[in-house]
Amino acid sequence: MKRLDWYIIRKFLGTFFFSLVLILSIAIVFDITEKMDDFFESQIPLKEIIFDYYLNFIPYYMNMFSSLFIFISVIFFTSKMAGNSEIIAMHAAGMSYHRMMRPYWISATLLFLLSFWLGGYIIPKASGKMLAFTDKYVEHFTQTNARNVQAEITPGTILYIETLQNNSEHNPGIGYHASLERFDGKTLVSRTTCDRIIYDSCYHWHMETCVTRTFDGLHESLEEHKRIDTTLMIEPGDLFITSQLAQQMTNPELRDFMEKQQARGTGNIQAFETEYHKRWASPLGAFIMTLLGVTMSSRKVRGGMGKNLGIGLVLTALYILFSTVSTTFSVSGVMSPFMSAWLPNLVFLTLSVPLYMQASKY
Repeated sequence: MKRLDWYIIRKFLGTFFFSLVLILSIAIVFDITEKMDDFFESQIPLKEIIFDYYLNFIPYYMNMFSSLFIFISVIFFTSKMAGNSEIIAMHAAGMSYHRMMRPYWISATLLFLLSFWLGGYIIPKASGKMLAFTDKYVEHFTQTNARNVQAEITPGTILYIETLQNNSEHNPGIGYHASLERFDGKTLVSRTTCDRIIYDSCYHWHMETCVTRTFDGLHESLEEHKRIDTTLMIEPGDLFITSQLAQQMTNPELRDFMEKQQARGTGNIQAFETEYHKRWASPLGAFIMTLLGVTMSSRKVRGGMGKNLGIGLVLTALYILFSTVSTTFSVSGVMSPFMSAWLPNLVFLTLSVPLYMQASKY
């Protein structure tokens, strides 16, 4: 590490955090303007607005648009260095293009670690508070009804509920027209149907107006019960799966949740798989955006940094748009979660490598 390395690192990180503060300040102003009527109509205390919403708003959007901040920062200060002939002086002193990239890679590594730590362990908790605030005061999105719910509770035990309601803490779960099937391998052993199933607590469920059919080869026995109390290792909250839940889980929690839901045979977890892959792909985008930004702005060109900044804004907008569209394809089942998360990085890496090889020849 030489003085020149520290100089580029300070320029990189300083410009990154300056652009971060600037753009997030503008975003907060626009968000306040958009939600001002909701704040006044709901008579929300100022303390909740600041600490429950905007204090969690900042890290969430900072991490979401980190690729934008990195790309713009690299283009801005590298174009300025090229315009002042500093990069020409580096090459004249014997520094190769690959050696010049070392402080850029160090800075990108620091931002990668910061983004991965925030996105996987800090921001999920902040997102939970922000989404709870939004659900309570701005836009209600909490799911209280589900239809045609099916899950494998334990190996060989399948629960199906036609309609499930989760309206309040006092009414955590009431289902209508449910069935509980038990299998021995691929052989159906028993099937219990009921008009209503109610969750009590600690995995205790009550099944009302039940009919149980027990199968023994070609023989079948039938029993009717007004009520059956049973223990099922599942809670109503496990059956209400929304994409917002993925944003509120840390990496270990998200991984455990996906494994549990896959074991239960739950099919609608594409949003969770996409979120998990994006928490790796998005931080690694720091290296790709750094590479692309340096190759685009390290040469002195007519028009100064304005031209480079304009191209940079267009490319970052395309990157964010590409990422959003691929995520939509994943949730709808058109594209695999892995491919939707990594495809933007692969496309921009394919664009960056030839540009880097060409720039390194000069």
